[in-house]
Amino acid sequence: MAPVTAVETTLTPEDRDFLRRPLHGFLTVAAGPRPPQPRPVWFELTTEDTIELFTAAGAAKVRHLRADPRASLVVAAPVGERERWVSVTGPVTVESDGAADLARRLAARYWDLDDPARAADLEAMLADEYLRVVLRPQRVSRVAV
Repeated sequence: MAPVTAVETTLTPEDRDFLRRPLHGFLTVAAGPRPPQPRPVWFELTTEDTIELFTAAGAAKVRHLRADPRASLVVAAPVGERERWVSVTGPVTVESDGAADLARRLAARYWDLDDPARAADLEAMLADEYLRVVLRPQRVSRVAV
């Protein structure tokens, strides 16, 4: 079967199902003196079809996003599944509220918080200052085989 490739401005129901899985996304921000350097991130698709993640307040990506508020997130199916990926590109806002709640939700999604070591990791994380990054899709690309 040939790959199905599409570029649109909105997420499809299949995209939403895929993005609600506990997969890692790779975030790339537009600004910076060097070529883009994607970083793996935890993320959450909201009911408004925005994509949210959290980051340390002092992270370079925060400075870059404040200078040029554009980013993309690419999420790929894991090894062993048919090839599939979704790329979402659009404007970003950096919010000072809600990052700790988002971090708690995402930690529960990606980690087993019944594990005392992971629960301690989360508490240590929450001791730092985090910001919430909100990506609003303007362009959605995908490949599914």
